[in-house]
Amino acid sequence: MKKWIRKDTSAALMFLAPSGVGFALFYLIPFAMGVFYSFMDSMVDGQFVGLDNYRELLASNSFRQAASNTFYFSVISVPLMLVLSLGLAMLLNKNIYFRKWLRTAFVLPLVVPVASIILIWQMLFDWNGSLNAWLSYFRSERVDWMKTDAARNVVIVVYLWKNIGYNVILFLAGLQQIPKDYYETAQIEGAGRLRQFRSITLVYLTSTMFFVVIMSIINSFKVFRETYLIAGDYPHDSIYMMQHYMNNMFMSLDIQKLTAAATLMFGCIFLIVMGLFAIERRHRQFME
Repeated sequence: MKKWIRKDTSAALMFLAPSGVGFALFYLIPFAMGVFYSFMDSMVDGQFVGLDNYRELLASNSFRQAASNTFYFSVISVPLMLVLSLGLAMLLNKNIYFRKWLRTAFVLPLVVPVASIILIWQMLFDWNGSLNAWLSYFRSERVDWMKTDAARNVVIVVYLWKNIGYNVILFLAGLQQIPKDYYETAQIEGAGRLRQFRSITLVYLTSTMFFVVIMSIINSFKVFRETYLIAGDYPHDSIYMMQHYMNNMFMSLDIQKLTAAATLMFGCIFLIVMGLFAIERRHRQFME
């Protein structure tokens, strides 16, 4: 027993045990129970109904609306997040004026509670808010941002503002790991900035970029908090997300649809992440 305790594996397991118990108790077991209930017709003395809950879910117009909005939001916001965060990281990696202040500004959204900042966004995009006041000043028509299709753009802006700082930090860490000798050698050999960016920067940032894409996709599926605080339970149809649907099913105690929707969303995220890992593995083998 003493020999086993002194081994590195046993020590690691002992340190990981509290986190493992907490993860199983608050995440793994509830998720397994949710998947189980998605195949039942009731939580109390329920009977196994197979895929009936999923068929009913896919036939629901509100679910299809929420799923399509979530998919559209991820397709638009994730590439924007990737391009903007990489561009800002490359800018902050240079010796520019106010570089330290800019780094602090991008990190602030990570530490400031969203609920306290959301009032500013409401004041900004309200019908009588600051943005419409500026539009009126320049003799442009007011826009009802949160009650038209423009609400989708508002949510994308809030998502970018909230999460871009974290990705900038990751890209900065990756950029600072690239030896400067490579860029100097490329300049001597006559390579331009675009060729250096394509052949050096992107190649050495591949692992970081895949991680950023994965985290951005996962965060895009968790945009409910910001949308809920801005627009409430039943927002405009263009920003009615999967989390809105599941929250409304929870409020109506329709646990079967709730668990089925959560299981489908998990399955989609899992397939996307596994696909990205497969692409990253093939890319690494190709580079080697």
